[in-house]
Amino acid sequence: MTIKTTQITPTLYNYLISVGVREPEILAKLRDETFSAFPDDVQMQISPEQGAFFAMLVKMLSASLTLEIGVFTGYSSLSVALALPDDGKIIACDNDQESTKIALDFWEKAGVKDKIDLRIAPATDTLDSLIEEGYEGKFDFVFIDADKTNYSSYYNKALKLLRTGGVCAIDNVLWSGLPATNFNLDQDSQAIRDFNEMVYADKRVSISLIPIADGVTLARKCY
Repeated sequence: MTIKTTQITPTLYNYLISVGVREPEILAKLRDETFSAFPDDVQMQISPEQGAFFAMLVKMLSASLTLEIGVFTGYSSLSVALALPDDGKIIACDNDQESTKIALDFWEKAGVKDKIDLRIAPATDTLDSLIEEGYEGKFDFVFIDADKTNYSSYYNKALKLLRTGGVCAIDNVLWSGLPATNFNLDQDSQAIRDFNEMVYADKRVSISLIPIADGVTLARKCY
């Protein structure tokens, strides 16, 4: 028993993965491909335990329509797509055609390409379009993992699109611990810090910040 989260050492992390994550082979291959193609940006991909966590959330929510803001090479969207029912759908927002080529390839290999509607455009434009298309209040689950300075905008638009009782998951909210400091914050760190304080004060949602990977906030829409 402990009164705070156990510190995750490399040994403990390897144990966690060995007994706590049943990573499908196609996802492991995608991680390897991402490391080969983007060795300097591999940190942009979510961790295996996050993928398993999101898949569990999607199943617990009985989700059928989900939204992803920030795709990269498609690990998170593939994790969710594999957990969705056969008629489930993801609308995935990104503006990078190079990295999403890998995503498209692996979605097809996994047999889930038809579940994912990839929209290449600035995410704010796509979110505005979805609101105009009548998707307000329709989504069961939203995942935000894109440029940090726009987090607040993505979040507020996503809440309009999320149904009551739906969940928005926001990645990187601990940002390597930098938002907890009080000195010389860079633009992204300050943006995350401001965003965390905004969500904490937002009475439209109930929240839980999970210290998984680089920190994930779950915000459940109350009304």
